[in-house]
Amino acid sequence: MVLDLFLIGLAITLYPLPGMAFVLVVSAPRGVYKGLAFILAWLACLVAVIAMVLLFTDGKPPAPRSPPGIVALVAMLVIGLGLIVYGEHRRRRRHRGDPPPSSDEGGGAPTSRMNRATVWSAAGLAVLLQPWGMVSAAAATVVKADLSHSASFLALFGFCLLATASLLAMELYMVFAPEKAQRDLLNLRAWMHRHKDQAIVLICLLLGLWLVGRSLYELT
Repeated sequence: MVLDLFLIGLAITLYPLPGMAFVLVVSAPRGVYKGLAFILAWLACLVAVIAMVLLFTDGKPPAPRSPPGIVALVAMLVIGLGLIVYGEHRRRRRHRGDPPPSSDEGGGAPTSRMNRATVWSAAGLAVLLQPWGMVSAAAATVVKADLSHSASFLALFGFCLLATASLLAMELYMVFAPEKAQRDLLNLRAWMHRHKDQAIVLICLLLGLWLVGRSLYELT
């Protein structure tokens, strides 16, 4: 479980689209407060998903080969296949030279809208941009958590921290060096926009292959 959560958390924190949007959030007027709202909403989603799974399992992992355990593995398999299909779709579209699905993923148009955004809309944006497929994979993994051991608490805490690490780093940079941070983060966003398709393809394919392989191994 620990390795799975580590890889999923790493994939979430490296996924480019939330980071690109977060740069606009913290670069806007009162950006530190909007960024904090974004991070809190982001964390609230992760904690809520984990809490629902633990309520369902009562903090105890299902027995091997039991119906709940098999359902969790099948769910992980389906999510992994979905990530592979999505990653391959993005890869094929990039090679065909198709335009991106929305101009909001890059460029300067969203900047003026973000300047008018409120703290609440920043929080809502965090919910919308959560990579829910990866979060669902984490939920299927959390089924194995055993709350009678402190290691499970540490693994869950570490997952939430890792999945939020990139956002926290940008927020803290903006707090302690706002002018320099704004320049650097906008440059980072421009770089991420140029390479986002490659990053999405790589992250989705690698994580999807891992989830498929892991679930098939445990199902057989």
